[in-house]
Amino acid sequence: MEQQTGEWVRAAALAEVRRRRRLAVTVEGRRIALFLVGDDVYALDDVCVHKQRSLSKGAVLNGRVICPGHQWVFDPETGEIEGRDECQPSHAVRVDGGDVYVDPRPRILSEEHPS
Repeated sequence: MEQQTGEWVRAAALAEVRRRRRLAVTVEGRRIALFLVGDDVYALDDVCVHKQRSLSKGAVLNGRVICPGHQWVFDPETGEIEGRDECQPSHAVRVDGGDVYVDPRPRILSEEHPS
């Protein structure tokens, strides 16, 4: 998974993300949820834009993140929400050796992924 370059901050050990499959971390004061989808790690703000529920307490089903509050369905790469105009902030992720790094600055959706 190729990501934009950014301000990389170590967020977790890759082994822990693989073991737990979803994990809440704090990166520079920001709550971020890490998700293992297949072999890729994705990062979304942990607090849902809808009802402020913790996405890391939700589920991953068919490659999508499901919010535990009202079962909104999120694309883990872009933060886009199925059937909604809102978008969950997402973050660039880089895996280096046994560590997962996150850019704490939210990504801006590009023209590749319009909302």
